[in-house]
Amino acid sequence: MTMTTGHSGGCQCGAVRYRTVGALGYPHLCHCRMCQKASGNYALPLGNAKRADFELTRGEPSWFHSSDLVRRGFCRTCGTPLFYDVPGTVSINVTLGSLDEPAAVQPIAQSNPAGKMPWFHALDVLPMEPDEDGSDRAVSIKRSNHQHPDYDTQSWPEEKSHE
Repeated sequence: MTMTTGHSGGCQCGAVRYRTVGALGYPHLCHCRMCQKASGNYALPLGNAKRADFELTRGEPSWFHSSDLVRRGFCRTCGTPLFYDVPGTVSINVTLGSLDEPAAVQPIAQSNPAGKMPWFHALDVLPMEPDEDGSDRAVSIKRSNHQHPDYDTQSWPEEKSHE
């Protein structure tokens, strides 16, 4: 299957990569407790792709059945949450943060508001720390970064030249 439009994404280490065709359906933030635990965060941004428009392009995810109906796909190497899947349905949900261009998909809704943190409305008024792009720490992290880039690569990790 050759896909040319849509979205690509994957885990932090690059062991699992995927691609979708077209727009992702129902991009939303889920606030349920299961999604909080699965992502280790206050909410989990998800969007769905039809299975016919979805393909794994590298590796295989591991799966955890968080209920009798739902399984969650993640990278067994780095732990990145990637998929929310109800087997037997026509679509699969991808985690929007695992997209190569997460800012390209804006959520249109929120689900399970009973689990939403009661102080979310106050986040925009919190003080903002400046970006650390030039600090010694930030430079050191950038130089030693093992994270897969936000685009498809022929292989990963990249071959190191033998000089």
